[in-house]
Amino acid sequence: MQQGPRPNFNRGRNPNFRREQQQEHRTNRMIRVPEVRLVGDNVEPGVYRTDEALRMAEDQALDLVEISPNAAPPVCRIIDYNKFLYEKKKKEKEMKANAHKSEVKEIRFTPNTDDHDFDFKAKHAEKFLKEGNKVKTYVQFKGRAIMFKERGELILLKFAERLAEVGALEGMPLMEGKRMIAIFAPKSAKKKPAGPKEPKEVGERPERPEGQAPAPRPQQSGDQPQAAPVRRPIEIKYAKPPAPKAPAADDKPAGEGNN
Repeated sequence: MQQGPRPNFNRGRNPNFRREQQQEHRTNRMIRVPEVRLVGDNVEPGVYRTDEALRMAEDQALDLVEISPNAAPPVCRIIDYNKFLYEKKKKEKEMKANAHKSEVKEIRFTPNTDDHDFDFKAKHAEKFLKEGNKVKTYVQFKGRAIMFKERGELILLKFAERLAEVGALEGMPLMEGKRMIAIFAPKSAKKKPAGPKEPKEVGERPERPEGQAPAPRPQQSGDQPQAAPVRRPIEIKYAKPPAPKAPAADDKPAGEGNN
């Protein structure tokens, strides 16, 4: 039986389909939109036709990379795509290395812990708290040692006093089974209070509070000494009494009759 030609199932498929799935961004001929918005240092920002943007990228021997596909039109940059991926992975690696995951460190005591062992464990706890970790301390009671709960509480409170500068006690020590537990959290660095503002320039005077008298200006080397102000006596003016009125010619003294 003669068999006909095998059908070509790949006909009509995009040859870059598998590559698009592997790449994080569309690049060059994978960008199939009529126009794009170009940004970056080596081009003049603006909206360009896609074929023109591809030509500009080819002239610079770089790639046209789609940065924001959801924008209208999509935002692209003309860059070296391999170098772009390398710098991005390097930055993510640095951020991951700098990100610190907080852990809970455990420190164990017994009711008979001596001073040397206490200091040794306190130094470790200070180191853990400075690194941003929590510290879970507990006193383990075995057998008849459960009778000395007060001794275990004194050890934990003494430990809290020792770590007061770098750690804060989240709660009073509590019994859980045969353990007395206390948890310490790292203290965040407190910001220093802002001091008074200094004058920006040499000739600028600092602001003075409202209601305060201005400070006297310091005397310069070239200034002439100022004389003290002369105080003049205050003249007090009194009102003069009115002058006596002269008698009229027709007026006669009282009691004098007509002849």
